[in-house]
Amino acid sequence: MKLRRLNEKGLQDFADFIDRLALDPMLAPPSGILEDSEKSDVCRPSVEVERRRFSSRFEAAAYLYNKFIEAGISDSDLDRGVWAWLALLWFDQLCPPPGKKARGWPGEQARWIPTLSDYRKHYRHLLAGPWRAYRFHSGNIERARVLLCGPLYAPGDVSEQILSRQELVTNRGVVEVATRLYYDPLQKKLKRGAAGKGPGSARRYADVLNQFDVTWDLYEMGSNEITTLLPQEFDRFMAASRT
Repeated sequence: MKLRRLNEKGLQDFADFIDRLALDPMLAPPSGILEDSEKSDVCRPSVEVERRRFSSRFEAAAYLYNKFIEAGISDSDLDRGVWAWLALLWFDQLCPPPGKKARGWPGEQARWIPTLSDYRKHYRHLLAGPWRAYRFHSGNIERARVLLCGPLYAPGDVSEQILSRQELVTNRGVVEVATRLYYDPLQKKLKRGAAGKGPGSARRYADVLNQFDVTWDLYEMGSNEITTLLPQEFDRFMAASRT
């Protein structure tokens, strides 16, 4: 299927569907607008995308990154209509059914139609968010595993704490330390206790880094230097990464 973008009519239909889905979980997505010439337009440069399933945010981000690179698609080509179209294309895995009778809660509009002009919200898009994280760290994508290890429909608190702060998600050392702290490479998932508000959690990590930023230039520091600054509460996660 050729990649398309929803136009204003298509965006309005999709937004209306998301609003109604919160009240009627059995409502079918408006898939017809994906190829409706009155509500969507073909993208240029042209790129083929498939109706396929992804095992994680990482897999989806890698797929989109490679597709866009191969087609010569740049940031300026990826407007909100493109991301909304992709969210509708893979809607069933972005908002999977919790049971046999009803879908899960779709959440806020920003998860489906990004607010590209507001960084405080555009990272929340279920596809644009992981793609940006992958793009930022494509030179060494393993350091960003912690941001991308979850399923598409559940970004999680660890990802939220980093992606919501541009100064953190674009900092190679900060993201690499987060992966060392909170990602279990054997289980390919977050370590127990990484989310939440407890000592050493990802939320505490973000708060501590904000304090450090007053005194140190974190962009000039490597991952090992940042690690040495962390208080003792983070030792249990760092120790777990060595076992």
